Amino acid sequence: MAERRLHGLQRVLGVNALFSTAYGNVGSSIYYALGLVASFALGLTPVVFVLTGFIFYLTASTYAEATAMYPEAGGSSSFARHAFNEFWSFFAAWAQMLNYVITIAISAFFVPHYIGGLFWDALRHGPGDIIFAIGVIVFLSVVNVRGVKESAGVNIGLAVVDFMTQLLLVAVGIFLVFSPNTLIDNVQFGIAPTWKDFFIAIPVGMIAYTGIETISNMAEEAKDEEKTIPAAINRVVIAVFAIYALLPMVALSALPVTQNADGKYVTQLGLPESQGGFAGDPVLGVVKHFNLGFLQAPAQLYVGVLAATILFIASNAGIIGVSRLVYSMGIHRQVPDRLRQLHPRYGTPYIGIAIFGVIACLAVIPGKADFLGNIYAFGAMLSFTIAHLAVVKLRLAKPDARRPWRGPGNIELSGGRSIPLFAVFGGLFTALAFGVVTALHVDVALAGLGWLALGCAIYPVYRRRQGLDLTTTTKVAIQRPVLEHEAEYESVLVALDANQPYPKGAVAAAAKVAARRRRGIHILVWIAVPQSSPIGAALPEAEAAAATLIEQARLQGGRRVTGHVDKVRPGQAGRLIVQEARTLRAQAIVMPLPPRSGGSLFGKTLETVLTERPCRVIIQSDPSNGPGLRRAAATTAAAG
Repeated sequence: MAERRLHGLQRVLGVNALFSTAYGNVGSSIYYALGLVASFALGLTPVVFVLTGFIFYLTASTYAEATAMYPEAGGSSSFARHAFNEFWSFFAAWAQMLNYVITIAISAFFVPHYIGGLFWDALRHGPGDIIFAIGVIVFLSVVNVRGVKESAGVNIGLAVVDFMTQLLLVAVGIFLVFSPNTLIDNVQFGIAPTWKDFFIAIPVGMIAYTGIETISNMAEEAKDEEKTIPAAINRVVIAVFAIYALLPMVALSALPVTQNADGKYVTQLGLPESQGGFAGDPVLGVVKHFNLGFLQAPAQLYVGVLAATILFIASNAGIIGVSRLVYSMGIHRQVPDRLRQLHPRYGTPYIGIAIFGVIACLAVIPGKADFLGNIYAFGAMLSFTIAHLAVVKLRLAKPDARRPWRGPGNIELSGGRSIPLFAVFGGLFTALAFGVVTALHVDVALAGLGWLALGCAIYPVYRRRQGLDLTTTTKVAIQRPVLEHEAEYESVLVALDANQPYPKGAVAAAAKVAARRRRGIHILVWIAVPQSSPIGAALPEAEAAAATLIEQARLQGGRRVTGHVDKVRPGQAGRLIVQEARTLRAQAIVMPLPPRSGGSLFGKTLETVLTERPCRVIIQSDPSNGPGLRRAAATTAAAG
């Protein structure tokens, strides 16, 4: 019995993984957004975060509906492609590119501030913070060019620790320092803050909620994406709103608004370090005013190190995001192919990483956190506005399209069309915020509009040189290895790593097991794709090696051998093998004993297979590793 099975992206991320990864990006923003917003909004900082939280809810609804509708990487760029045309997709992607570059810069810039707040004060101001931040960006760029193989489990774990720490800070702060009277006394409407500063603070406050694009960019790796993506986005909204509504109240209770010698109203939360403030490490500043007794020093050390680690990871996420985005833009012929060109050895878009890493370093050099925050808001509000407009257009232009999830608040029209109020009001608010941050900051307007003008100059020139118009979607054809995809049910599954040499003994063991009932042998070869590359990136050397493994197996095992190649993220191969064995109803799984690394005999992939095995597992070791054949599991009902 055989079936034609289509192999491609491995959808392995569930709700918890999507939520944790997204919160890791969104939640990192509080470590710098709190100080930036407080410098403008003063005592109304909690109000700003509540208002921006509502806008975030509307924006998250837009992303949930559109991503469930089109579960593909790209976020607002993908939405614009389906709703409008390729030019608007490029325009949204170019704005996203600015977001990622500033994410890299602003996250790296605040890392030395938290470290300096603990160990070395020179890192809390220039030029120490600038030099350190540039070092972080250069280091991460080099790591990503070589192909970062970060553990998804570590990132998820850190995101959970971060969320629980923020909850603990809120709980401890409410118990020790929270004061409703202080919060009321902090505010003098129209004076502290002025209305102008209050309205400026709103788009700045939105930077605390950017990062929702993360889930959209992982859509192609989400399992049961029509349900898991909206569920994960809803969890992010609830968690973020809870933290960002309460933590600023605790912060303004611990560091209230006061009047300085010049009669100006200030809070240490928004003052630079040179004036005795904590604008560069606001969360650490709050902890320093908790008066925890003998726990004070450990608490400061824990929060400071955690904040620096989370920001370091957020900067790395920005580099991963920009590398994936530039690759996607190159595939859709939006930017020159050189930018998406993969490194011949590491399989990563090294030219794009290098160029945008340099731009991030240039953004850091002025050492102006408020400028970075405002330019971040500029790009984010533009991307969000395009996303909202795209959802409105899709509702009107494609009323019969399948929508697994619909946002709240809809006005039904004739012909099955409807108006999504969440997208209408969300787009209105984000467009107003974009206008405010552009109109009130000349430097932001010059830099942001200059960036957009640069993109709008490059795009038509490149498209015309390619013989393409500006609006038609055209993808680069990526050659795939020609492999056999017809697999027999109840075959013996042989799982191989494309980076390892051909295991003749494993195929011989599979042939011996298959011969008992004349089963087929199916070869699964996995290729680990670095996090800094799109999951579908072409990796010619690895794909050629995988094809060679399958061909060698067919030569050794004969006509009953079939095979295919799958691409996975580092650390996910074990689940892929288990999933394939269940789909195939495999009689047995045969794997070569991997080279021993560290204290593990089997390695993470093999240990996962042994733990979750759906049938018996046979581990074949080379003579140099010990006995020829080791059986690691008993036969289950699925073995046949």
